[in-house]
This record gives sequence, structure tokens and C-alpha cells, in this order.
Amino acid sequence: VQLQASGGGLVQAGGSLRLSCAASGRTFSSYTMGWFRQAPGKEREFVAAIRWTGGSTYYADSVKGRFTIFRDNAKNTVYLQMNSLKPEDTAVYYCAADSGPYYSNYIASYDYWGQGTLVTVSS
Repeated sequence: VQLQASGGGLVQAGGSLRLSCAASGRTFSSYTMGWFRQAPGKEREFVAAIRWTGGSTYYADSVKGRFTIFRDNAKNTVYLQMNSLKPEDTAVYYCAADSGPYYSNYIASYDYWGQGTLVTVSS
């Protein structure tokens, strides 16, 4: 299983970025796909998740209303659209896949992880 994250970069506060996570190596139809982030000196935290089948979405309170997670089944890719970015959104963002039958926002529930992509929001 491979998860390839991309799309990070430097953006000014109030700007937008779209992260992509290309998944390969198996069928992900029963999976939950998640985005997590880790800021310097802080623990990794949940950002958003989507059930591949059905498309139910879940968000951390800190990003609700600003971030949107969605998927493209044909491309086997999950996206994180980030709008109204704030300096506190600065972090390395990771995509991950959870093979369990239910949604989870616990790091330990996720079986597969991609490499991180750095998002820097300047004030």
C-alpha cells in the first residue's frame, strides 16, 4: 500500500491550498481515509477523515468550516481543500488509511501512512 501526499507549500494567512493523497496497492472501498498534521514541537493531531464508501466526512473543530475533505474514486485520490488558512495551521500534513469498519480519529487506528507534506502559513 502506498499513500503519496502532495500539495503543501507557503501561503499567506487567509489563502488556500489543496492537498492530495494518491492511494495505490489495494482497494480502499471499505477504508477511512484521514488527514493528520503535526506542528513543530507538538503531537500529531487529527484534521479530517472521509469514509471511502458513502463519503461521510468528519472534521476537527479547529478546521470545521474552513477545510473540506473529498475523494475522486476514479483517481483513487483523497483531497484536503484548505481555505482561510491561519498561521496556526502551519504543520506537516500526513494522509493515512484505516482499514477498520468504522470511522476513527485515533492515530493508532490508521494502518498506512504517507510521507508528510509541509504547509506553512505566514502572517
